Amino acid sequence: MISQLEYHLRRKRVAKQLKSRSIAIVCSSIYKTRSNDTEYPYRQDSNFYYLTGFKEDNACLVFIKKKKKVKTFLFVEKKDPTKELWNGKRLGKDKAKKMFLVDNVFCIDELEEKLKKFSMKKNFLYYDFFVSSKSIEQLKKSFQEIYAYYNLAQIIRKMRLIKSSNEIKLIRKAVEITKKAHHNAISVDKSSLYEYQLQAMIENIFKNEGAYSDAYTSIVAGGNNANTLHYIQNDKPLKDGDLILIDAGCEYEYYASDITRTIPVNGVFSPAQKDLYNLVLDVQMKIISMIKPGVFRSTLHKKSEELLCEGMIRLGILSGNKKSLLEEKAHKKYYPHGVGHWLGIDVHDQAPYRFRDGKEIPFKEGMVLTIEPGLYCDKKDKTIPRKFRGIGIRIEDDILVTKDGYENLSKGIAKTIEEIEALAKIK
Repeated sequence: MISQLEYHLRRKRVAKQLKSRSIAIVCSSIYKTRSNDTEYPYRQDSNFYYLTGFKEDNACLVFIKKKKKVKTFLFVEKKDPTKELWNGKRLGKDKAKKMFLVDNVFCIDELEEKLKKFSMKKNFLYYDFFVSSKSIEQLKKSFQEIYAYYNLAQIIRKMRLIKSSNEIKLIRKAVEITKKAHHNAISVDKSSLYEYQLQAMIENIFKNEGAYSDAYTSIVAGGNNANTLHYIQNDKPLKDGDLILIDAGCEYEYYASDITRTIPVNGVFSPAQKDLYNLVLDVQMKIISMIKPGVFRSTLHKKSEELLCEGMIRLGILSGNKKSLLEEKAHKKYYPHGVGHWLGIDVHDQAPYRFRDGKEIPFKEGMVLTIEPGLYCDKKDKTIPRKFRGIGIRIEDDILVTKDGYENLSKGIAKTIEEIEALAKIK
């Protein structure tokens, strides 16, 4: 778990970066309508949670900076027995004052009045440009003389690039739970299942193991469905002889895991499946081995394209000169996505890949990212050998950048053909 002291220190880091005579506001998420008067399960705004650890809706965090002195205020929903009867208990102002290391806590219905007072003689407003909020609009109207607006999200997202030891522990826990789900998916008898039934088994383990939820909508794609990158229908029967691409990870205390494994329905890879699978696996392992401080993500992606292109020429999926094929981007028909992404509170963590001047950010100790090369051979593609048609493969692991190199946080999740086939024999 992350302590309130750590959240406090994060707020201090934000405060140092604010201009004098400024006000900054971060708002909680709102409930989103699912159908008529029912709502989706609530999830806190990632930046708000990163700075507070507070999971309730209808809340705001406000920074007030004069010259060098900064004060922080938290606004929360007040206690209301009638509302709590229907929607659950609230922390309330008094308990929030004891819990959070802020200068003061107010009820959210005081926000408009307080913002008018706070905004006097303030010239700079910081807020998340991508989050719509009535409070922010009210604050804009309250300003008497605005010199500039700044996107507060840029400050917070850059901070989120480097994970603390406590954040890494939570990601480890998410990965460990996800490992159990993937291993069960490999070992269970899948001969008469539909994709959604396997998905239910995976997500059941997430919840039984204490994960908050899945980190994203699980992909359970049998056969040619794997060639749709974001396939989430998950409603087709699994067929003997096919592979299943499973892209599924849980979220534990707001921190995500993101794991992909591609496994055979019947527990045994065919020769053609082995050829494609071992190509992707070999590329993934080589790319992971390159990770260390100072390396660029673009370098990894370029290398993955080169290696996959070489392999596709070897297997007869592409023909011609490697350099020409890469220049023509012929490989992108079979490898259209990037090699990986940041991982953290969001599964695609909202941290920058480039500095404001456009230069790419190099890896540093404490960053966490995924590495996920893939090959996708659609069954209707008559330009490739018949034996490869209808096969889609992606292999994805979660990697921590360390002082001297890397640590594969998900190395314990079976991924070699030998490991997968051995687990598949466990019934």
